[in-house]
Amino acid sequence: MSAPPRRITALATRWCGLALCSLVLSGCAVIAVADVAASAVVGVAGLAVDAAVGTAKIGGKVIGKTADVVLGSDAAPAD
Repeated sequence: MSAPPRRITALATRWCGLALCSLVLSGCAVIAVADVAASAVVGVAGLAVDAAVGTAKIGGKVIGKTADVVLGSDAAPAD
């Protein structure tokens, strides 16, 4: 028989590590670790969305100002 590929060995090692951690840690600690990991993913996704929205707002302002300069402003004169 040939030796298993590295990917399978790495996957088996990770599962064994996870099983060992779940035996060592109490149930609440395992849930807390999973919660922290999920919160980190959600936080990073939220930052990415905020950055995209901010970029779109800045782009919209630049396009609006450029259009005002090129086409002229439609603002009514003050009385």
